[in-house]
Amino acid sequence: MNHCFIIDHSPGEREYRSLVTSEGLFCFTATVKESDLFISAEKDLSSEALKSLLKFRAHLESYGAFHADFLTTLAPMPDDPLAPSIVRSMIKASHTANVGPMAAVAGAVAEYVGKDLAPLVSNLIIENGGDIYFNLLDREGRVAIFAGASPLSYKVHLTIKPIRTPLAVCTSSATVGPSISFGKADAVTVLSTSGALADAAATALCNMVRHKNDIKKTLDYASAIEGVRGAVIVVDDVLGAWGEVELS
Repeated sequence: MNHCFIIDHSPGEREYRSLVTSEGLFCFTATVKESDLFISAEKDLSSEALKSLLKFRAHLESYGAFHADFLTTLAPMPDDPLAPSIVRSMIKASHTANVGPMAAVAGAVAEYVGKDLAPLVSNLIIENGGDIYFNLLDREGRVAIFAGASPLSYKVHLTIKPIRTPLAVCTSSATVGPSISFGKADAVTVLSTSGALADAAATALCNMVRHKNDIKKTLDYASAIEGVRGAVIVVDDVLGAWGEVELS
């Protein structure tokens, strides 16, 4: 049974969620300030999800209150053994991908809330602003990539096999949404068991793509990032893919 999610970083209301199909799963949201999670699971875990989201938001906000650079720098920060685990994962991912730690925030939040909820259900999908965390036992996931004005937008699908989960699927775009990017890619999607790394690496790779001709060398670079399991890059009418990527 396939469950289709849409990777979409466009601003405004999340209309793309109306396109999500999660047959046999209960869909609900958990929202705290900028964090807006759309969750599918066998049962309603709204209260548990909100409690988890509040916890990790508090970790991030309290750390940022005393370490302002954590929230603003575009460069990696030194590790802090005393920081909360979600903060340390973001700092580690920023070093691996050579970006600022906040480039990892959406993927990290989806992953950490997912880890809290996963023991309660067999199949769990958490989407956070287009970044998705899958933990599936007996169902496949299917992800459609939104790539702005590219003719390939919504036509590229990733199949997520249960055996490959837990898995994070995160996307960065230079042409869609409010995120800072120094590249020109319509979409760069990264797969990793770490949500923080998938998010940070997607940002780093997107920064590298300034032309269609950059796709191959950027995928080569992705293959050398420890912990990255696959990547898809869309620039206008050209697509490139590497790694544990099953396209349809």
